[in-house]
Amino acid sequence: MLIVHGNMKPISSFGIILRDPKYRRSSLCSLFPTASLFFLTLLVGSIYTALQYKEKLLKWKLEENLPDSTINTCENECRPPGSKPLPKGIVAKTSNLERRPLWGLPKKLNSSRSLFAIAVGLKQKETVDKMVRKFLSSNFAVMLFHYDGIVDGWKDLEWSNSVIHISALDQTKWWFAKRFLHPDIVAAYDYIFLWDEDLGVDNFNPERYISIVKDEGLEISQPALDFSHSEVHHQITARGRRANVHRRTYKSGEKGIGCDDKSTAPPCTGWIEVMAPVFSRAAWRCVWYLIQNDLIHAWGLDMQLGYCAQGDRTQNIGVVDAEYIVHYGLPTLGEPEKKANTSESKNLTGLETQVVTPTKSVNFRVEVRRQSYNEYKIFRRRWKKAVEEDQCWTDPYTEPIKEITI
Repeated sequence: MLIVHGNMKPISSFGIILRDPKYRRSSLCSLFPTASLFFLTLLVGSIYTALQYKEKLLKWKLEENLPDSTINTCENECRPPGSKPLPKGIVAKTSNLERRPLWGLPKKLNSSRSLFAIAVGLKQKETVDKMVRKFLSSNFAVMLFHYDGIVDGWKDLEWSNSVIHISALDQTKWWFAKRFLHPDIVAAYDYIFLWDEDLGVDNFNPERYISIVKDEGLEISQPALDFSHSEVHHQITARGRRANVHRRTYKSGEKGIGCDDKSTAPPCTGWIEVMAPVFSRAAWRCVWYLIQNDLIHAWGLDMQLGYCAQGDRTQNIGVVDAEYIVHYGLPTLGEPEKKANTSESKNLTGLETQVVTPTKSVNFRVEVRRQSYNEYKIFRRRWKKAVEEDQCWTDPYTEPIKEITI
């Protein structure tokens, strides 16, 4: 600070600099870059802020026009269990039974659109051979479930290397199906035929059968039984001659169950037996969940198949008369004759063990049937309990299923 006496006021150094033209020009030149930099920073910041606001505004407008389910796509995205660590595009959700070559490209064959799976034993080799040949000629994928454990006994047949063989001793087709026909494995097939081995197919054409099923809109079906040559357990499965398909029976069955036009429950309508069932892809996905893992004879399952009919069971379940089969009714699980046993013996399900004396004999066929009936009672109890406990489930059918005395 410069100080003077008298009437002179104190003058700051900054004032002297501004009064001096030389210093004034120098100060202005030094201030100009600083001011320019400040305004440039302000301009850039304003532009960035405006762009951010515009982006947010556009996002808000888009979200206003989108359903709620798409706002948080990633958070709400449904993926198969266990696949979240993987990028979505690499996840292979389904499979099939088509075999692949060890090298080179696969042969250009027509892809199988339906699957024929059957539980077999070597004793029924001739009957099974006829069935497999017929389905292979109609371009089916074929899978054999060997319940007797003998696979090599089929190698002499020309088609043996063209089908899938799975072997597990003393198991039923339902045991095999629950473990090897998961819906994601058979998702490539339009229809799944899950048949017994004691069926005659001389009057059956698989391609025509599928054509009829599609035309009629049947999700669950079976071919009719030739009444004159078959073992028929229920009237509804007997072949009629008036139409391609029938969906109900009007006669009283052997168990005294009356069926008429007003009947809406099995076994009068919406019902088939389980010796030769045919399921659509959608129906099978439901039925697979219905099969109990430990109840391998599946008695009682047929009465509840209507819940998997993808709609009205009285319309979507039927018996195809135009393509029919013969049910020989041969015992295939367990031994029909008595055999002596001097130690512990297990029935074919492996669920129970019975101790017998050297003088006592066991009819394994009878034991199998007894186990089947026990499983039937267990299944009914489970169904009843599940209905009572599930507060979110509503039964779509009002008429109760008519009980059959077995």
